[in-house]
Amino acid sequence: MAADSTPPEADVQVRAATLVRRPKLWLVPTVLTGLLAFLLSLLYMGGVVSPGRELHDLPIGLVNADDGEPPPGQRQNVGTQLARAIASGTSDKAAWRVLTRAQAQDQLDTGRIYGALVIPEDFTATVTALTTADASTRPTLTVLTNPGKGSLGSSLATQITTQAAHQASQTIGKQLTEATADAKPGGTAKLLIADPVAVVTKVGHPIGEHSGLGLSAFYYTLLLVLGGFLGGNVISNGVDTALGYADNEIGPWHTRRPTVPINRTQTLLLKMAMSAGIAALTTTLVMLVTIGILDMDASHLPLLWVYSYCASLAVGLGVQAINAAFGGIGQLVSMFVFIVLGLPSSGATVPLQAVPDFYRFLSVFEPMRQLSDGVRAILYFDARADAGLGRAWLMIAVGSAAALLFGFAMTRYYDRKGHKRLTPQPG
Repeated sequence: MAADSTPPEADVQVRAATLVRRPKLWLVPTVLTGLLAFLLSLLYMGGVVSPGRELHDLPIGLVNADDGEPPPGQRQNVGTQLARAIASGTSDKAAWRVLTRAQAQDQLDTGRIYGALVIPEDFTATVTALTTADASTRPTLTVLTNPGKGSLGSSLATQITTQAAHQASQTIGKQLTEATADAKPGGTAKLLIADPVAVVTKVGHPIGEHSGLGLSAFYYTLLLVLGGFLGGNVISNGVDTALGYADNEIGPWHTRRPTVPINRTQTLLLKMAMSAGIAALTTTLVMLVTIGILDMDASHLPLLWVYSYCASLAVGLGVQAINAAFGGIGQLVSMFVFIVLGLPSSGATVPLQAVPDFYRFLSVFEPMRQLSDGVRAILYFDARADAGLGRAWLMIAVGSAAALLFGFAMTRYYDRKGHKRLTPQPG
């Protein structure tokens, strides 16, 4: 009897033109891709699209150093009147902090204020002198910037303080105009009296020229987060392949290793141990490139390395825990936790005072905000604990502990329930 030459059904090749007409094949990829596009657009742009409109309570220092005597018929000197008028203004864009000059400098040096407006000691004397023939000096208000808080944050503070100074100048000008109405000053003097105060802008807390205008801390933090996130996923996939729980396919090459009998808890332990080892290499390479090759301004290098290693490892442990708990969609979940929700709530590019309330809520616990505060403190604020480094260390410890507890709690639960990992099977 002749052998049947018809190929087995399993060997029949299906064409793409046939599959593409199946609605069920389109359903899941279409829904998930569309949902991702919608959420990414909403979350990313929602935090940066209108910082001016969302701006509330930006902390700015207000220093009144004026020690002059009050003008005749007034109870307070001009500096005190001006400081009270600014601090009690109706706008909620700034949270004015009335400070001494030393206090303002300390808060600039720790990043607790985005800038400051300084009223000098001789302000009353120079203002009242404008009404006399002896006027020789124009009153001056000084705006201090803090580029270590980021270019946008410093710019917003400068705009607010400069506007307040100009409004003060116009108010003082009206008072001087009324006071000199009988004297009938000349044209030049009249113009000077109408807008008498000069505004000088100075850097209150300088940072290095190779600091990306205050953005190097953000991008360095992003490298640490991406190193932990991408490294964690690469390690997870590599271990699964090496242990025979996933196929390895590169182009036309395909390998399938024998399955190693190991439970979920021991697999997670292996992946976390490898994350701890490899994070030392990635941290060293990040510093080598950014500081050694690209010449980024950085100090406290041993501390920066230790902090960078712990930060990247904390992210890597979180990725491994999420992957162990959620399986196939773990990479997507960890992307939202560490990247999608982290970027707009970090406060590193757009101040938290200039983002919607939702992002300010996220910033309380989102990893990128905590890590960027620590990096900023080390790079720009002399590694001071009260500049954000103390809180950053605390949150790294809390995040690492949470990752360990969550990851091993989930894997032990799966192991006790007998949920063994499936291995690839031939068709």
